[in-house]
Amino acid sequence: MSENTITFTKNENPKVKPQSDQLSFGKYFTDHMFIQDYSPQEGWHNPRVVPYQPIVLDPAAIIFHYGQTVFEGLKAYKTKSGQIKLFRPDKNMDRLNRSNDRMCIPPIDEEFAVEAVKYLVQIDQDWVPDAPGTSLYVRPFIISTEPYLGVSPSATYQFIVILSPVGAYYESGINPVKIAVEDRYVRTVKGGTGEAKTAGNYASSLKAQEVVAKEGYEQVLWLDGIEKKYIEEVGSMNVFFKVNGEVITPELNGSILAGVTRDSVIELLKHWNIPVTERRITMEELYNYHQKGELEEAFGSGTAAVISPIGELVWEGKKMTINNSETGEISKRLYDTLTGIQYGTEEDVFNWTTPIKETLEK
Repeated sequence: MSENTITFTKNENPKVKPQSDQLSFGKYFTDHMFIQDYSPQEGWHNPRVVPYQPIVLDPAAIIFHYGQTVFEGLKAYKTKSGQIKLFRPDKNMDRLNRSNDRMCIPPIDEEFAVEAVKYLVQIDQDWVPDAPGTSLYVRPFIISTEPYLGVSPSATYQFIVILSPVGAYYESGINPVKIAVEDRYVRTVKGGTGEAKTAGNYASSLKAQEVVAKEGYEQVLWLDGIEKKYIEEVGSMNVFFKVNGEVITPELNGSILAGVTRDSVIELLKHWNIPVTERRITMEELYNYHQKGELEEAFGSGTAAVISPIGELVWEGKKMTINNSETGEISKRLYDTLTGIQYGTEEDVFNWTTPIKETLEK
C-alpha cells in the first residue's frame, strides 16, 4: 500500500442531517473525519477516513499543556447544477505549512492534503447544504500528541480534517456590523505567532471579545501590540478601508494573518482597476479621514463571513458611523463576485475553484 493511499471505514450509524435553512456556524458535524499520523521514524503515514469520533489522547499530550497546534478553514460550495467546489484549497494548505514552520510542526504534503480534503468531502457530499448562503466548512488541523511535560516540540502528531455544514457566520449576514477598537489587550506582536493560524492567538482574543460583546459589538479591531496605534486586523477577518476612492489594507507585518479571502479581494480590486494599497495605517489617521468625510467604506474579509461591511467603529469612546451604516458599493460588489465564483454563478476567471467528483466508489 502506498503511504498516500487513504483507507476508508464507513460510518454504519449515520447522523440525522440538519435542515439547510436552519444552520448556524460550527454546530453540526458530518459522519466522517480524516486522520493521518506522524512519527520521526515513519513521517506522515496511515492516512484514513473513519467515522466521526472522539480523539483519545494521553493526559500528558503536549497539545494540552503547551498549545502546539495549527489549523485552517476553507469551504465547499454546492452550485445550482449540484456540483461541489472548494475555494482555493491550495492557498490554505500553503498557509498551513507556514504555520507549521512557525510552530515547529513537520510540514505536510500540500497536494496530498488537498486530495485528502476532496476525498473526505466526496464521502460526505450529502452533507453539503444547498440553501442560499450555506456551505460545508472544512477544518484541517494538526495537534501535538507526544505524552511529555518538557517544553520542546512534540515527536508525534495527528493531522485531522473535520467537516461542518454551516450558515452565515454573522447573523446580520451582509448587513454592516459594529466593531470596537481594542486599546487595552494585545493579541500578538511582530515576531510572535500572529502570522500563524494557531489556537493561542484566538484564546488570547477571547477576553477583549467578551468585553465588547456586552456593549453590543460583534468583533474587536486589534491595534499593533507595541505602540497600540497601527491597525492590524479584526478577530476573524482582515480589514479594508475605502478612502477617497482608494482601498487601503494593513500590510502583512509578521503579526497579521495572511488571509486567503484578503488575497482574493486584492486580486479582484486590481482586476477592476480600483486602487488598492497595502500599508501601515494608524487609528488616528483613519479617524481623521472619517472626520473629513473621506472614509467611504470599511469591510472585513475572511473565509467564514466572506465580506462583512463595517457600519460602526468605536475608538476611545468616539463612535464612527461609516456610510450611514449601510453596505457600500465595493463591499457589495466583492461579496457578490466572490460568492458568485464560489457558487458557480460567476465565471471563475482566476481558476480559484476546485471541483469535487460527484460520484465515489466506496
